[in-house]
Amino acid sequence: MEYVTALPHPRSEPARGRAGRRSLAVALLCGALGAAVALLASRQRWSEATTLVAGVDFPLTAQGSEVTGVPAALAIVGLAALVAVFAVRRAGRVLVAALLALSGAGTVATAVLGATDSSALDEKAAQASGDTSATVDALSHTAWPYAAAVGGALILLAGLIALRYGKLWPAMSGRYERDGTPRPRKSKPVDPDRPEDMWKALDRGEDPTGA
Repeated sequence: MEYVTALPHPRSEPARGRAGRRSLAVALLCGALGAAVALLASRQRWSEATTLVAGVDFPLTAQGSEVTGVPAALAIVGLAALVAVFAVRRAGRVLVAALLALSGAGTVATAVLGATDSSALDEKAAQASGDTSATVDALSHTAWPYAAAVGGALILLAGLIALRYGKLWPAMSGRYERDGTPRPRKSKPVDPDRPEDMWKALDRGEDPTGA
């Protein structure tokens, strides 16, 4: 009875290469775009309201960074993880990809929670009126918190892609990694008309005559 050894499909390796390149491009686009959107949204006006100051309605507004600084911080963490995923291999890449996905999920959660948070405006109302128990009226929110959530969703997608296809991506070349071996210093050519250069060459253990 003859046994036939199964050979790999000739197109399997090229197909893996194409899948790796496509997934890498999509992950980079999603991660970078998501971080940019989340950071931009955090600087915009998230909520507005009024409070009574001396019997007059006083308008108040709060930016995303005043409501919560977590989405912007997690977006920066996700961007750093997106870059770091190329510097590690195997288990390290899985851990960094997981951190990327978690930072995206955290950005989504905190942005959605911030869309209904009025604590920042309540603090401003207390400062404006001089009454620590003052609250705001006519509270409304903009669409920017949800834009930050969309940015977080893109970061999350980049992390999931990295978890699924990260093993197909290239890693930082070893020739760029330092092995701790000191590199030889290039010395300037010795000018025979400058005695100080000759003495320095002798101190370095070099032959100043070039012989």
